[in-house]
Amino acid sequence: MPPKLDPSQSTGSLPEEDRRRHSQGNRQGLDWKGLRVTVKLTVQNRQAKVSVGPSAAALVIKALKEPERDWKKTKNIKHNGNISLNDVIEIAKVMKPRSMAKEKDLSGTVKEILGA
Repeated sequence: MPPKLDPSQSTGSLPEEDRRRHSQGNRQGLDWKGLRVTVKLTVQNRQAKVSVGPSAAALVIKALKEPERDWKKTKNIKHNGNISLNDVIEIAKVMKPRSMAKEKDLSGTVKEILGA
């Protein structure tokens, strides 16, 4: 059970430790600003740990080096550009644990990224 708090003692602000942890989670998300990513929140002994798991689409868009955008305001964007094979292989290495490819080696994940 959480410790009991008296309303007269409440300051309405986060404790220092929670504030540091909150800003750490924000720093992880700044790399992916404007892109949709999966956020995994692991709670153990009332300690929250945030990890960001980008999708394959977000990794491809980041490899295209497109500028940040506000996804609430700009809709239906056509992405175009070239990505080297090395970039696709790096994306496949990141996505390998979550891959649904039949071939369990890297080639299946690369084909999954390319849409083949």
